[in-house]
Amino acid sequence: MRESPPAPKPTVPDDSPTLLTQGAAADLPWWRRITVPFEVLIASVVVSAMLLLTALLVYQVSTSARQAIIAASDDSAQHISQLVAERVQRIVDPADAAIRLLAFDPIASATSLPARMRRLPVLARLLEQNPLLSAVFIGYPDGQFLLVRPVRDEAMRLRLDAPRETAFLVQSMARERGVSGMVGRWSYYDAALRQIDSSVRPEYRYDPRTRPWYAEAAEKNTQILTAPYVFFTTQEVGVTLSQPSEDGRAVIGLDVALTDLGREIAGLRLMPRTEIAVVDKDLRVLAYPDMSRVIMRDGATSSLRLRTLGDLGVSSLQAMQGPGLQSGKSQRLVADGEEWLTRALPLESMRWRGLQILMAIPTQALLADVNENLRRQVWLSVSLIGLMLPVGWLAGRRVGRSLFGLASQARALARFDFRRAARPLSPVREVRDLGQVMDRMSDTIQEFLHITHHISAESRTDLMLSSVLYELVRATSCTGGAVYMVEPQRAGLLRTARYCEDPEQQSRFPEHLAMVHFINHTQAQEGDQHEDDDDAEPVRVLRVQLRTRDGQPLGLLVLRYVADALQDDAHFRAFVEKLSGTLSVAIETRNLIEGQKKLLDAVIRLLADAIDAKSPYTGGHCERVPQLAESLMQRMCEADEGPFAQVSMTDAERYEFRLGAWLHDCGKVTSPEHIIDKATKLETLYNRIHEVRMRFEVLWRDAELDYWKQQVAGVDPVRLQRELLQRREQLQQDFAFVARCNVGGEFMAEADIARLKAIGRQVWQRHFDDRLGLSSAEMLRLANVPARPLPANEPLLADRPEHIVPWGARKPPVEAGNPANRWGFDMVLPPQEAHLGELHNLSIQRGTLTSEDRFKINDHIVQTIIMLSGLPFPPHLARVPMIAGSHHEKLDGTGYPRRLKAAELTLADRVMTLADIFEALTAADRPYKPPKTLSESLKIMTHMVRDRHIDAEVFRFFLTSGVWREYAEQFLAPAQRDVVDVDAILASLA
Repeated sequence: MRESPPAPKPTVPDDSPTLLTQGAAADLPWWRRITVPFEVLIASVVVSAMLLLTALLVYQVSTSARQAIIAASDDSAQHISQLVAERVQRIVDPADAAIRLLAFDPIASATSLPARMRRLPVLARLLEQNPLLSAVFIGYPDGQFLLVRPVRDEAMRLRLDAPRETAFLVQSMARERGVSGMVGRWSYYDAALRQIDSSVRPEYRYDPRTRPWYAEAAEKNTQILTAPYVFFTTQEVGVTLSQPSEDGRAVIGLDVALTDLGREIAGLRLMPRTEIAVVDKDLRVLAYPDMSRVIMRDGATSSLRLRTLGDLGVSSLQAMQGPGLQSGKSQRLVADGEEWLTRALPLESMRWRGLQILMAIPTQALLADVNENLRRQVWLSVSLIGLMLPVGWLAGRRVGRSLFGLASQARALARFDFRRAARPLSPVREVRDLGQVMDRMSDTIQEFLHITHHISAESRTDLMLSSVLYELVRATSCTGGAVYMVEPQRAGLLRTARYCEDPEQQSRFPEHLAMVHFINHTQAQEGDQHEDDDDAEPVRVLRVQLRTRDGQPLGLLVLRYVADALQDDAHFRAFVEKLSGTLSVAIETRNLIEGQKKLLDAVIRLLADAIDAKSPYTGGHCERVPQLAESLMQRMCEADEGPFAQVSMTDAERYEFRLGAWLHDCGKVTSPEHIIDKATKLETLYNRIHEVRMRFEVLWRDAELDYWKQQVAGVDPVRLQRELLQRREQLQQDFAFVARCNVGGEFMAEADIARLKAIGRQVWQRHFDDRLGLSSAEMLRLANVPARPLPANEPLLADRPEHIVPWGARKPPVEAGNPANRWGFDMVLPPQEAHLGELHNLSIQRGTLTSEDRFKINDHIVQTIIMLSGLPFPPHLARVPMIAGSHHEKLDGTGYPRRLKAAELTLADRVMTLADIFEALTAADRPYKPPKTLSESLKIMTHMVRDRHIDAEVFRFFLTSGVWREYAEQFLAPAQRDVVDVDAILASLA
C-alpha cells in the first residue's frame, strides 16, 4: 500500500502580515523578547538620572569629610601627647622639689631613732600636702632605715593591720638601748601625730643599702628616678625618686604614684569609646583611664606587676602591638570585627625615654557626623526622586491602564491569589464587563476555598456545618439554606445549621423534619413562595441527601434560590451534589472520630473500674486525682495575673492532659493487691500473724505438759505452779509485743527489734513434714534447702531461705545501665523479688512495707509508662505516657522512675504530682493509714515544697485558687474539713 505524499505547507508572502505566537517569540533573541511597561520605562529614566547624580555627590562629600576628620584627629592626638607629657612632668616636679629640700633637713644627720622621730611633723606635712606621694624614707650608711607612710583609706589600713585611727605608719630599722643589733619596729600615729601603738617586728629585716634606689644614688651622688613599677603596699603604679643628703650621710627617697595620670588621660579622650594608654619600651602599661586594670598578679611568684599591652584585654590596643606599628602615623586596624583609627606618638619627657602614648578611635564613631550628613543627603535625593517619579508615571499611565489592571488580576489568579484586585473603572464597556466577570470568578473561588478550609479545619460538626452553609449560600447567591442531621434511631431530621440573608425567611426552615423528606434523589421544587412575596420570580428549593460511603443516611442539605438564568440549570444542581459528597465525608469522619474518642474514654473508665474491682481504694484514687488535676489546670488557664497568666491550652491539649490524668495509675492493674492493701507487716495473701499465734499456742501447751510431767516426777508443786504462771504471762507478753509490731507505725526502735529477735529465738517442736501440700513454686524454692528429720526444733520467728523469692525471668528493666531499659528509668532494684521472712517483715521500722514491697508498689508507674508507650497514640496525644508517668518525680531529682529534675518537668507533670499527693494524704479509704485533715495535709505539703518535692508556684496557686476547698467539700468527710490558715501557709513559703 502506497503512502500518500504529505500535504504541502502553506506559504505566506513576504509582504503579508504575520502574528507573533508564543512559539515564534521563543525563537527570537533574548533582547527582543524583553518587554517593559511604558510607565515603568519613563519612570526608570528619571529615577536612574537622579540616582547617578546622588551617587556622585555622596562620594565627593564623604571623601572630603573623611579626610578632614582624620586630619583633625591627628592634630588632636598630637596635642594630647603634649598634654600627657606636661602632666607627667607636673607629677614628678613637686616630688623633685620636696626631695631637694629634704636633702638639707637635719633628719639626714640624726644618729638615733628618737632624734629622727622629732622630724616626723615635717615628713607628715610633706605627705599631706602632696597626695601623690606614697611614702618618704631615709636610708643610712650603717643600715638604719626610717619610712613614713600615710594611711589614706580603709583598704590600706586593713592591709597593714593598723588600728582604726591610724593616719601614719612609721617603719624603722635602728639600734635601740639595751638591744644588740638592729631592731625592726612598726609604729602607728593618728592625724595629730599621737602614737597609737608601737611593736617590734622580728620578721621585719630591711637593709636599704641593698636596694637599687640607695646604691645607685649613693654611687652616682645625684638624684635617681626609677622606672615605673607597682608599689607592694599601696598597689599603685609609681616611681621612686632618691637623692643623697647634702652631707652625704644618708639617701632620701620618695615614692610618687602615677594614679593621677590615668585620670588625666581619661579626660582627654576625643569621644566616649576612645582608648588611650601610656606604655614603655617593653609595652608595659603605665597609665590607662581605668588604673585598676593596669596591675595584675604574677601567677608564678604571686607578686604584683604591670600588665603588658597584651594582658590589658583591650582588643583595639592589642592590635597595635604588631610589627607594622609606626610611631607618629595614623593607621586603620580591625579588632573584634570593628575598624579602628590608631596612632602611636612618642611621649617626650626629660627624665624618661622610650614612653609612647597609644590612641585608638572607632572609625564608625569618628565618622558618625559624616555618615549622618550623608544620610541626610541621601534622604534629600530620595525625596527629589519621589517628587520626580510621579511625572514619569503620569507620562505613561494613560496607555493601557485598564488592560494592565486586568492583566495583573489574571496573573494573581495564576499565582493562586483569588482576592479581588482594586483597579480604576474603565470607560470601555467590554473591558468593564470583563472586569466584572473576573471579580465574580475571584469571589467564587475565594468562597470555595473558605468552604474547604472550614471542612478541614473545624473540629466541631455543628460549627463546621454553620460555616460551610454560610459560605455556600453566599457563593451560590442563594437566599437561604439549612442542614438537617438524622436523629438517633432515625426518628426524624433535626436542624443543625441555618442561614438566611433575610431574617424573616428563617421560618421557612423548621427545626424538625420527618424522615419522609429524606428522599432517594435530588429534587428541585418550584412554587415555594409566601403569599405576601412581592417578587414575581419563582423561588425553588433544592434538597440533597447526605449519606455515608456505605449508603447510610446522615442528613439533608436544603437550599432556597431564585430561578434565573444564573442558577436554573443542571450545572448548579450537579455542583451542589458533588459538594454534598465532600460534606458527607467530613460529617462521617467527624462522627467516626467522636465515636473513637468515646470508645477511648469508655476503655479508660473500664480500666479504672477494673482497678476499682481489684482494689476499691485504688479505683477511688484513679477517679479523684484526674478531677482534682483538671480543676487545677482549668483555673491556671483562666488566670489573668500571676505566674500562670500566660498559661493556655487548646482543646487537643486539654484532652491529652485529661487522658494522662485518668491513666496515671493504670499500671496498678499489675500490682499485687495483697501488697497494695498490705495493712500489717506479716500480711501476704493473708495475715500470717495467725501462724505465729498458733506457735505461741504450741509453746503454751508445751509449758503445761512440762508442768504435769515434772509434777508426776515429784517436783515441788508450788514451785511448778509459780513457774507455769510466769511462763504463761511471758508468752502472753511476747505475743502481744509481736502483734503490736505486726500492726506497724511511724517508728520502731532498735531495742524493739532486738527484743523481737530474742523472742524469735524461742524453739517449738514440729512433728509434721513441712513439704507436703506445697505448690510447684514453693517446692522450687525448697530445692536447695535440705529436709530436716522429724521431730524438728523450729525457731518461733525466722527468715528462712524459702522466704526469699528470686527475680528469675521477671526482673524488670529499671536500672540505668540495663540495655533493655529504653524508657530512661533510673531506679534501684532490690536484690530479690520478695522477702517473706518473718523477722525481716516484723522489723520494718516505718509502716508495713519492706523495700521489696515498696518497689512492687513503685513499679506501677514503670508499668504505666511501659503499657502506655506501647500504644499507638496519635501526635496530638503523644505526651499521654509522659503526663501519666511523671507524677512521682521531684524537683530535686530524687523521684522515680526516671529521676527527672526541675528543668525536665512540665507544668502538667507538676500539677499531676500535687494532685496525686493531696489525694493520697486526704484519702479516707486506705486500709493501712487513717485519713488526715486538711490542715495536716497542707502542712505536710508545705514541708514537701521546702524539700523541693512539690513546685512552690503551683502549690501557692493551689492554695489561693480555692481548688482544695472545692475538692474537700465534694470528697472529704466533715471531720476532715477543719480550719486552714492559708495566709500563714503562704507566709511560711516566702
